[in-house]
Amino acid sequence: MRNPTYALLFGSVIALGLPLNAVSLYVLLCCHGLKSPSNVFMVNLAISDLLLVTSLPMRVYFYATGTWPLGPFACICVTMLFRNNIRSSSIFITFICVNRLLAVVYPLRSRHLRTSSNASKAAALVWLFVLAVNVPESVNMSRFFIDYNESSCFEFSQNRIPYRSAIDCVPPVVLLIMLAVNVVSTALVSWTLHRRLNDSARVNNTVNVMLIFVMNLVMFTVIFMPVTLGVRFEIWKPAHTPLLCLASVNCCLDPLLYYFSFDGFWKRKDDVDL
Repeated sequence: MRNPTYALLFGSVIALGLPLNAVSLYVLLCCHGLKSPSNVFMVNLAISDLLLVTSLPMRVYFYATGTWPLGPFACICVTMLFRNNIRSSSIFITFICVNRLLAVVYPLRSRHLRTSSNASKAAALVWLFVLAVNVPESVNMSRFFIDYNESSCFEFSQNRIPYRSAIDCVPPVVLLIMLAVNVVSTALVSWTLHRRLNDSARVNNTVNVMLIFVMNLVMFTVIFMPVTLGVRFEIWKPAHTPLLCLASVNCCLDPLLYYFSFDGFWKRKDDVDL
């Protein structure tokens, strides 16, 4: 189905998301390195967003021309890159949130947990989880293309999707759990900063600290939850593609809301961040 509006929207995301995430990744690696858990999670978040951006040109072509000449395998790969971004980004954002929670509420007791080594192990587990979820979903999608011989991509009829396996319910459940973690973390950090003014004074720029938590909630409630629940459970099918457009915007917001909200982002830092 040819739709130049969607092509324009996805093209705009590419124009903004590619340079923002490329510059952010360069600054994080060259100026900060992987010396703190926050940096490890943000580097992986930037990589996840860049992977999403690399898949969007294919969507632009599809919606601009209404054709998909690359076959089912390419369609599955592009679709998986899109879904993987929502999953990995939501997890890495939650890790950033939990790391900040431990740094503010339990600064001393959590020092042995908040290490770059532990963060790297957690990031590796995230990518393994994402790949594990890809397997059954890719198999289901391949069965769809074989059974129905669809020549298009992204716009196939929702009522003709093959049988959903139990693993298909894992991402929404995990997303709901992470939303709850973000809500609790936000409440605890806010309570701590208001209750212990003397201790909170040692936190660099408390406004930025709370901004990160607030924007975490915005990302989950406005971007991640609607597209995950709406598409997975086929709620209001006409909104399927608009929700995907909205979800792709997260790769443009991540650099602005998380990377640039940290003090001294452009400065070389040897100290461990919160």
